[in-house]
Amino acid sequence: MNRQTKRMLQRQGQLGADGAPTARRAPAAGGPARRPPDPERASLGKRFVQYLREVRGELAKVLWPKRAEVVNYSTVVLTTLVFLALLIFGLNYLFARGVQFLFKS
Repeated sequence: MNRQTKRMLQRQGQLGADGAPTARRAPAAGGPARRPPDPERASLGKRFVQYLREVRGELAKVLWPKRAEVVNYSTVVLTTLVFLALLIFGLNYLFARGVQFLFKS
């Protein structure tokens, strides 16, 4: 274990000052103990509104594509989709005819 890991474990309370593991406390019978509410913490409604403001701010930073780019990319995707569908259909048809020819003889 390196020094950095040892310091981190000591800060978390998993290791003592001498590097020996500390004894873990057994959890309470009713489950994990709940921490008391923080008086400085904002209410759920205020935090939700803050979250929505931050989301809106981040979405404003996104570089959205122009209409012409969307049309161009959509055309490329649809053309490729039609081409591949026709290719798969054609290969399936040829292999099916080949199998029918082999088993007919």
